[in-house]
Amino acid sequence: MKISIIGGTGKEGSGLAVRWAAKGHDVTIGSRHAERGVERAKELSEEYSLKIQGGGNEDIIAGAELVVLSVPYSAHAKTLEGLKHLLANAHVLDITVPLQPPKVREVHLPAGGSAAMEAQEILGEGAQVAAAFHHVSYQHLLDLGSDLETDVLVVANQLEFRKTVMSLVEDAGGRAINAGVLRNAAALESLTPVLIHINGAYKVPGAGIRITGLPE
Repeated sequence: MKISIIGGTGKEGSGLAVRWAAKGHDVTIGSRHAERGVERAKELSEEYSLKIQGGGNEDIIAGAELVVLSVPYSAHAKTLEGLKHLLANAHVLDITVPLQPPKVREVHLPAGGSAAMEAQEILGEGAQVAAAFHHVSYQHLLDLGSDLETDVLVVANQLEFRKTVMSLVEDAGGRAINAGVLRNAAALESLTPVLIHINGAYKVPGAGIRITGLPE
């Protein structure tokens, strides 16, 4: 699959890039500054012996089957507004969590209900937006020698798109959980500050979640 990651030079975006490239996906990471995207892609390619490409955020969208949005919430709306002419009919996976530093251990849901719902509102009905990977530590993603130690909840209004993202979760080494429609992203995003608190309280680097009672 041809995947472009907006803000892919960050920790979470880089981790997903490595995981998917290792499974044979065609991955390109982007940055506001094209040279930074190229530089980071080269670093990851050399470190993990993978083929990852890089460029500017606008440049990497053309031809992508999936566009992943991996930016801080403070840059979320501005990034989407600047790229919406390119994303009007795109499949977009939004992994943004609406954290408000310095109080990152407290839930702060935005006015739009969730970051993912705000993304759908900005991009319009022509775009399909999914949300996932809110509870996966970048340390786990960058450790290709182990599977992810958390379930990954996936939401999207379109069932087929939800299934596509769930397949990519499996490719990343996690267990994908069908968590329903995009409105449910509010619950997914709210769990992240709780997990950050747990990390601090129990002195662990990447607490996650498990859904019990499901068939094997």
